[in-house]
Amino acid sequence: MIAVLKYNAGNIQSVRNALARLGYECKVTDDPKEIISAAKVIIPGVGEALSAMRYLREKNLDRIITSLKQPVLGICLGLQLMCTYSDEGDTKCLGIFDAIVKRFPAFDKVPHMGWNNFSAMKGSLFRGVNPDEDVYFVHSYYAELTSFTAAICDYVLPFSAAMHRENFYAVQFHPEKSADTGVKILQNFLEL
Repeated sequence: MIAVLKYNAGNIQSVRNALARLGYECKVTDDPKEIISAAKVIIPGVGEALSAMRYLREKNLDRIITSLKQPVLGICLGLQLMCTYSDEGDTKCLGIFDAIVKRFPAFDKVPHMGWNNFSAMKGSLFRGVNPDEDVYFVHSYYAELTSFTAAICDYVLPFSAAMHRENFYAVQFHPEKSADTGVKILQNFLEL
């Protein structure tokens, strides 16, 4: 079973639909037992860091997530919550990736919304994906580049479009809304 984390963030239905199109069943849950026993866990998200982390802490899911051993994929806000800290709401996050999440500079168009490609990428999530293939972004905050960066995108400045550490994977873009390229990336995660 694939657990799709329920934590009062948006975008869960589009992730469910994408998984169903790929032939996978999932359960949307915030039940620790179901999350721990799932074959894979997806943390989707459209929302705001402070209230999302508050919900995870209230349900003790912050400790559950960081202790997971199966493959975990954070999407958009999910990536940001997996970092150490977010400027959004002055929020202490999960700390899986030693990275700070910052707001894009105000002098440019924010949010970064639309199709963009990668200036660099590495790792198993990107098997069969070319750097010039576009994926869909919608975000006002970004994770800085670190040793955990698995893909780089440029919008005003270079940022982590994807991150990887051990069994934890994360993407700032929305694979479930990124056409064939997104399907490849989701399928690569599901086949880990």
